[in-house]
Amino acid sequence: MSTLSTLLSALSAGDVELVDLTAPLSPDTPVLQLPAPFANTIPLSLEKVSDFDEAGPGWAWNDIHTGEHTGTHLDAPVHWITGRDGLSVDRIAPERLVGPVVVVDKTAEAQADPDFLLEPEHLQAWEAEHGRFPAGGWLFFRTGWSSRSGSQEEFLNADESGPHTPGISVAGARWLAENTEVSGYGVETVGIDAGAAGGFDPAFPAHHFLLGADKYGLTQLQNLHRLPVTGAVVVVAPLPVVGGTGSPARVLALVERS
Repeated sequence: MSTLSTLLSALSAGDVELVDLTAPLSPDTPVLQLPAPFANTIPLSLEKVSDFDEAGPGWAWNDIHTGEHTGTHLDAPVHWITGRDGLSVDRIAPERLVGPVVVVDKTAEAQADPDFLLEPEHLQAWEAEHGRFPAGGWLFFRTGWSSRSGSQEEFLNADESGPHTPGISVAGARWLAENTEVSGYGVETVGIDAGAAGGFDPAFPAHHFLLGADKYGLTQLQNLHRLPVTGAVVVVAPLPVVGGTGSPARVLALVERS
């Protein structure tokens, strides 16, 4: 039996489970809000073209209106000034979008402190216990934040001082960019940086260091609690928008069940 036939048999038998890590995309999907004077992207809306009517008696379809960075989406290097000479989303090699995925779980810490930051010592402790982060793979930061995704207000968790969501520190982002060979970093929050990261130095360090190092970002992931710490495989499927700085993506994990 070929390798692919074996995989299909395992999927059919339930020995390998497909876990959807993608947030449903609708007009109610939370969208990042930048303060003035910065411009903001738009949420999803659908404009009807036809609906089994005179405009199209046998078919229904819509025009989609949304931004590249809405819902579960991929950040390409050209999204950030440090990666502006790098790859647009259509130029990312497919092999960089499929690979092993590991989970750093700080759910309890994020629940206790919504401004919790992932530091180099957390990443180093994970490697001491589980081994090196996988070359060509993905690191997903589990915080439990996706449980808030039904409400824009709860998801962004902002007050007069700004948004309060967990993320990675300046030192953590630099360490991940300079000391690992992962393809990308994924989070449950609205963006790959912490809510307070606009005030860091440099601002938005996950974007600054990771996209500048040809590593990619994934946001608004769900169901990370269904992944093992190691051993799963992730498939990231953004639209190959020519010249795009990112794209909404379907993200699936293959998990072997014993």
